[in-house]
Amino acid sequence: MSETVLAPYVHRVQYYETDMMGITHHANYIRWMEEARIDWMDRLGFPYAEMEKRGIFSPVRSVQCAYRRSTTFGDLVAVNVSVRSFNGVVMVIGYDMRRADTGETLCEAQSEHVFLNREGRFVRLKREWPAFCEAIERMMGEGKGGEP
Repeated sequence: MSETVLAPYVHRVQYYETDMMGITHHANYIRWMEEARIDWMDRLGFPYAEMEKRGIFSPVRSVQCAYRRSTTFGDLVAVNVSVRSFNGVVMVIGYDMRRADTGETLCEAQSEHVFLNREGRFVRLKREWPAFCEAIERMMGEGKGGEP
């Protein structure tokens, strides 16, 4: 399946996210990935809270981050989210974090997610939440960027 880039989520670096040197602590980039992913689902029309109400949970199976440049308090970070692959059970999401004012690459990352029910068994979204599955597949098939 083709990779689909969506409109960026923008995060302003907060003072508490920096260390004593004034540099953003590396763990915050993973938090921004989650913020961007939740925002993406909301804009797609399938809020994560709705998924949980349906008894579907999407834990992170793995995370990879390649830090390129640091950020400091007040910087605006544009997080571009893309669905790199999706088979109805496993979804890999890519994150391209850039300085909002210059476009300079800050971090390239991805997270891999599975879909489970309350008992911890795999969920096949094509059966359990077909509208969500179809929306992702349609976007990937169209190579559609921008707002969903």
